[in-house]
Amino acid sequence: MFQSQNLTVYNRSLKLSIELCRVAVKFPYRFKRLQDQLIGAVTSITLNIAEGSGRFAPKEKCHFYRIAQASAYELIAILEICEGLELLKKDDWFVEIEEICKMLSGLIKSKKLTP
Repeated sequence: MFQSQNLTVYNRSLKLSIELCRVAVKFPYRFKRLQDQLIGAVTSITLNIAEGSGRFAPKEKCHFYRIAQASAYELIAILEICEGLELLKKDDWFVEIEEICKMLSGLIKSKKLTP
């Protein structure tokens, strides 16, 4: 088992990625760019958590966890746009993204590298 698979935040972000990718692929073609942005942001969360968990130096771990957190904030903005275009309801995922951000903050703080 890889280190990332032991992290609750990884497993929750993986589930979120799969759910949102399934929704995004159903977007009408005219929203292809938005579809790509959504898929890119949500998968970036999971991928950066995995990459960070594979690093040994705390500073390197935090770097990737911060990127994952930034991707989560980007995802919120994308979901707000999608909701405005009536492609989905962001509230269906907002709470989960908020929880993932809190868990990432906890990981970053645990490395004692926050200012």
